[in-house]
Amino acid sequence: MKSVCMKLALALLCIVFLCGCGILPADDGADVSSAAPIEDGVEEETTENEENLGYTVIPATRDEESEPPPVELDPKDEVLETLLSDMSLEERVAQMLFVSCPSSGGAEILSEYALGGYIFFASHFSGLTAEEVRGMVEDLQRNAKIPLLIGVDEEGGTVVRVSSNPNLREKPFASPRELLAEGGDALLIADAQEKSQLLLSLGINVNLAPVCDISANQDDFIYDRSFGDDAETVSTYISQVVMTMCEEGIGSVLKHFPGYGNCADTHEGIVVDHRAAEDFTSSDFLPFQAGVESGARAVMVCHNIVEAFDAELPASLSPAVHEILRETLGDNVVVLTDDLDMQGIQAYTDGASAAVQAVLAGNDLLLTSDYEGSIHAILAAIEEGRISAEQIDASVKRILTWKIDLGLIPV
Repeated sequence: MKSVCMKLALALLCIVFLCGCGILPADDGADVSSAAPIEDGVEEETTENEENLGYTVIPATRDEESEPPPVELDPKDEVLETLLSDMSLEERVAQMLFVSCPSSGGAEILSEYALGGYIFFASHFSGLTAEEVRGMVEDLQRNAKIPLLIGVDEEGGTVVRVSSNPNLREKPFASPRELLAEGGDALLIADAQEKSQLLLSLGINVNLAPVCDISANQDDFIYDRSFGDDAETVSTYISQVVMTMCEEGIGSVLKHFPGYGNCADTHEGIVVDHRAAEDFTSSDFLPFQAGVESGARAVMVCHNIVEAFDAELPASLSPAVHEILRETLGDNVVVLTDDLDMQGIQAYTDGASAAVQAVLAGNDLLLTSDYEGSIHAILAAIEEGRISAEQIDASVKRILTWKIDLGLIPV
């Protein structure tokens, strides 16, 4: 009995001795002395339980930090970055110009300037067959470093650049008001479909339409080009036309932001719109919003002076109007000026600086015939620090994205 007690006492003493020592647990017989030291700057933390146990847990050493995995770009973004990296500053500026195509030498110009696109008028098509028009456009595209936007105003009614030529269509397209009066929505949609197919068959990829302006007075300059006299009705029609154009694969341009109203023709002189801001936000803006929501990627700004937003400058040259446009329609739409050669803005520019003022206002694409003067003026403004290269890149990205969406640039 005494022997058994002695053995139990010795065993108890061994247990107490072992628990009181600083024994470090080792995994599967690993040599404790080879454990990695605590990294510099990492504080030892001892919990209450560890103190009670009489030993300290040494935290595992961290593996050397590896490089973060590269960010995978969307295929569209990869194409954009590649295109931009290959373009000089002058080429980027030239992409911002939507130029009235000269009567001759258009292809030769493209060997020197990487223009964003060409716009055609009725005179360009006069007397030509469909095959001749296709050949003309294909020649331009072959000579372009970056595929061109090829645009026309084919609204129907009083504005018909292509269908005014009987070789291209038996008779001109009717105005939206005529179509709606004759056959309602169905005829309007069928017209948008036929119009888009005809233009695309000729190599034209942008129709500067539809007109989003609201007009109730037959004496208004814009009346014959408008879809109707109330915002809800016009918004519905704009949505239908834009969706049809998107389905056919042609670019649409909503015009003329912020809304033309009953103003006179800015082709002939200065026009001032005296309406209150509420008139625009509750009515005129709605067709533009409907068009963007239905897939439109571009919007044109008018030359009217809209007193409620900027009493000093035409809308096309007004930073305040462009800020409102972005807030209303978003950052992704391509913003175009109306023609910078029109009389309505000449009193507010010195001619050569119209392009610079348009860029400073926030436009992405400039409609002009003076491509050389515009490019040189914008480059000079960048060198002087008046325009940032970042702003140019933002505009060019919008333009190139539009071209990708139209299938002009493969992804």
